[in-house]
Amino acid sequence: MKKLILAVGGNALLRKGDKGTSEEQQMRARQTAENIYFLFHRYDVVITHGNGPQVGAILLQNEHAKDIVPPMPLDVCGAMSQGEIAYFLTQAFTEVFREKGVDKQICAIVTRMVVDENDPAFKNPTKPVGPFYTEEEAKILMKEKGWVMIEDAGRGWRRVVPSPMPLEVVEKNSIRFLVEHGFVVIAVGGGGIPVVRKGNGYKGVEAVIDKDLASATLGRDIEAEYLYILTSVPKVYLNFGTERQKGIEEMSADEARKYLEEGHFKKGSMYPKIFAAIKFLEWGGEEVLITSPEKVELALKGEEGTRIYPRR
Repeated sequence: MKKLILAVGGNALLRKGDKGTSEEQQMRARQTAENIYFLFHRYDVVITHGNGPQVGAILLQNEHAKDIVPPMPLDVCGAMSQGEIAYFLTQAFTEVFREKGVDKQICAIVTRMVVDENDPAFKNPTKPVGPFYTEEEAKILMKEKGWVMIEDAGRGWRRVVPSPMPLEVVEKNSIRFLVEHGFVVIAVGGGGIPVVRKGNGYKGVEAVIDKDLASATLGRDIEAEYLYILTSVPKVYLNFGTERQKGIEEMSADEARKYLEEGHFKKGSMYPKIFAAIKFLEWGGEEVLITSPEKVELALKGEEGTRIYPRR
């Protein structure tokens, strides 16, 4: 079977109005598994996922408990979020696989991603993490805590941290081996734990890597043919949120690049997904699909979603 990188967005575990409890996230994980279980009959799958809300919550817990227990650096918080989310997903998919007759086992790998320690992103934080704040709250936090915060795609203000370019998945050979032996693998959680090469090993750095670009990088490293990006909207739109909004059913990588340059996609929303799609196709991928978990089945019938190909 061909290999599929299945990049699961934050809405798979947390949706607008959710408080972020364990019970809520487990429920959302099960809903996602029920929506997409049939894909595992068709492909050898690696599941990747974001961690923005979760790692943001862990950072807040660190901040509030710093006088009681030592706070952990951002790379360690990222590792914590990988374990937390992988647990929710493993529980959910194991249950649904048994109920739906999917004869596969699922496992998770704590995954590191090599980055360049001289990446200019370290001097220009752009990756939103954690909860949303009002503008007034953001101004107070920036003054009191020294956080860098931005307005995030019209949804409120969020803390931003460095987001360097992913270069290589450290555990790529292990992931490939497991996939080729029939396992469903959860990997590159939250974009992977960012590390830089030091001597004979690696050293963690404080950053959060974009999970869609990390997913594309993993796809390149294990030679996956497909990348499916699951998000909160059923397809990609031009002029999103305006009277001229128009859905895109399919486009080439060149067309996608043109739309990026014309400014159709916001940096905190669809931009990183389209950029990741272009890179995946440039690296030899055959197809990218962007849709919501609820619309995957319709998307595979050509009735929903946005497909991006190397060329048309």
